[in-house]
Amino acid sequence: MTSGLATTPPADNLAGRMKLLFSEFAPDYSQYRYPYVVWAVPEPGETPADLYGSGFHPASPDLRRFTLCRHLRVPLAGWTPTSENRRILRKGSGMVLELVTRQAFEFTAERQARWLAFAEERFGAGIMTPERLEGLMTRGVVTHLLVCRDEGEGNREVGCVLMYLEPPRMAHYYYAFYDLKHPNRSLGLFLMTAALQFFQDAGFNHLYLGTCYSERALYKTQFDGLEFFDGLAWSTNIDHLKFLVRRDAKARHLLEEPDFLSWHGGLDSLVDRTGFQLRRHMVEADPTPERHGTGN
Repeated sequence: MTSGLATTPPADNLAGRMKLLFSEFAPDYSQYRYPYVVWAVPEPGETPADLYGSGFHPASPDLRRFTLCRHLRVPLAGWTPTSENRRILRKGSGMVLELVTRQAFEFTAERQARWLAFAEERFGAGIMTPERLEGLMTRGVVTHLLVCRDEGEGNREVGCVLMYLEPPRMAHYYYAFYDLKHPNRSLGLFLMTAALQFFQDAGFNHLYLGTCYSERALYKTQFDGLEFFDGLAWSTNIDHLKFLVRRDAKARHLLEEPDFLSWHGGLDSLVDRTGFQLRRHMVEADPTPERHGTGN
């Protein structure tokens, strides 16, 4: 495994100072739900790693907007592969990983077609469009690509992971594209497991693994030390994560869920612990009717 990665110390920043926006989403009048999705916009002096660390995930490929979500990460300093992880790594014997900067990576038409075909089969029709993939590959959310080649097949490229890196604080395992017909039927899991080892060896603090909202995503819980963001803090309780995935989210708000409240000592305890605060300030209503489209 080779990296050629120059690890630099993080710049001084103002962690926790990001601006929050609340984007209105579809209401459900029958349940008295009037949802707002929490967006964050970085302040001067902040880097994306500050927002990742607060539970946010990129919501635009230019990294100008982030959204709060149930993100997963693994602290790498103390990570040790389990017996199952080691089995998966052994199955990848002969695989070589190379970290390539986005600028040095050749995004060919052949690669684009191969990745889009993979996405069509794995993600579903229309999820990853050519325009979306082009946006990912030409804007700030992808800084590096982790390329996997199989020495046993003439060093053929069999997988590639789109990544955002901010060394040494974090790496984000964003999208993985790989050969679904490869003899190693655990190739996708190998890529993620090998990435943990790769970035641990490179001295990174965390590897972010994306979100977890379905049973299908629970395979990520096999990594020891895994943390998930529960909306208020990072948690290592995998039983709680499985409960969140499997509960009927349409039945009630999470903050009305008895089990969730009992885990955290009740609503008052959650209020005391939250790191999010909103400083209200008065904004006068716009007195110009024409700006609101009335003209009356």
